[in-house]
Amino acid sequence: MMMAQIQQKEDRLSLQPKKFVMWLFVFASFMIFAALTSGFMVYAGGRGHALNVILPNIFMYSTGVLIISSVTLFLATRATKRQEVSKQRLFITLTMILGVIFFGLQIDGWRILTEMNIFFVEPNASRSFIYIFTGVHLLHIIAGLLLLTSALYTTYRSKPQSIIQFRLEIASIFWHFLDIIWIYLYVFLLLNQN
Repeated sequence: MMMAQIQQKEDRLSLQPKKFVMWLFVFASFMIFAALTSGFMVYAGGRGHALNVILPNIFMYSTGVLIISSVTLFLATRATKRQEVSKQRLFITLTMILGVIFFGLQIDGWRILTEMNIFFVEPNASRSFIYIFTGVHLLHIIAGLLLLTSALYTTYRSKPQSIIQFRLEIASIFWHFLDIIWIYLYVFLLLNQN
């Protein structure tokens, strides 16, 4: 029993630098999105170009899906702390499914935008920012799905509980960040529609 506790403490200490790296990555990603939104404001404000588009409702639906995915990931984290492995796997899987649905809804949003004759390359380049914001966010969603896959995979291997919790914690930090960033981007786009 004592050796297991010592091992868990050593595992936590060796994992702390990795957690710090994740926070650095989150900060760097935040700065990318801050730069993109600043770039939009400079471009649109300086040239008087607003989006002049009403965002398709599908972006609102995808926002709801992403918020629900954060709830399922919270439930996975709680199940992990209680060592309820089957619930943990279920909720991680649900989070991943919701992430894929979000991804699909965003792509469908692009389809709807093209049907509205709003393209990536436009005379009014401010409209291109819709594609840039959503595209960069989707790249981050792919990274988040990979982290969730790693966390799920770890539950099927004979790893110490501290490693299982750590992998899910890292995935959770990033996934919840993606949720917050998307809400920020969605509200930002809504406020700049006209």
